[in-house]
Amino acid sequence: MSTRDTILGRARAALGDVPPAERPEEAPIPRGYRRSHADVPLVELFAERVADYRATVTVAPEHQAARTVGRLLADRGLTRAVVPDGFPDAWLPGGTFTRLGDAPPRTPAELDGIGAVLSTCAVAIAVTGTIVLDAGPGQGRRALTLLPDYHLCVVRAEQIAGDVPEAIALLDPTRPLTFVSGPSATSDIELDRVEGVHGPRTLDVIILTSTEEA
Repeated sequence: MSTRDTILGRARAALGDVPPAERPEEAPIPRGYRRSHADVPLVELFAERVADYRATVTVAPEHQAARTVGRLLADRGLTRAVVPDGFPDAWLPGGTFTRLGDAPPRTPAELDGIGAVLSTCAVAIAVTGTIVLDAGPGQGRRALTLLPDYHLCVVRAEQIAGDVPEAIALLDPTRPLTFVSGPSATSDIELDRVEGVHGPRTLDVIILTSTEEA
């Protein structure tokens, strides 16, 4: 008997008393571990952890979203960006800014040439400083946030989960999930950090709060 047969045999034996029609979600497994290590306000912790990754973080009230987006783009010298369908119009700056769509889908060379993208997110994780994208409204397909050199992501404060288990519970595992923790970076054997190898070199994050929170 091979090792594979042994492992599968043990799995079948362990599942021997499970009714054939039972689904995993019908038999929750007790989990006694701590679900969150967030012990300070989530917006504050998320902003701190995102900044640790060398991303720029700006906290602003939602009614100033367009002004904040416009200022950050101007600071980077950008006057155009790809904006996925579903990105709120109220968050877009006016003036000379040009909104570029993705229909029909732009080629990798086009996205690289444009060099900037605006997006929303699905969930954010305070403890790890991670943004999760699932190709939902305002996020677009993966290529839009991986190929341009600059990514400006807008996160609502209520989208910030304390820790990974809480975030996972809010996500749909059947969707294409991308976890973003700061600008794309890697290190060689000499530990020299190189940014922009596998994704955007520059990441700006805006955290939008309600008027009361602001």
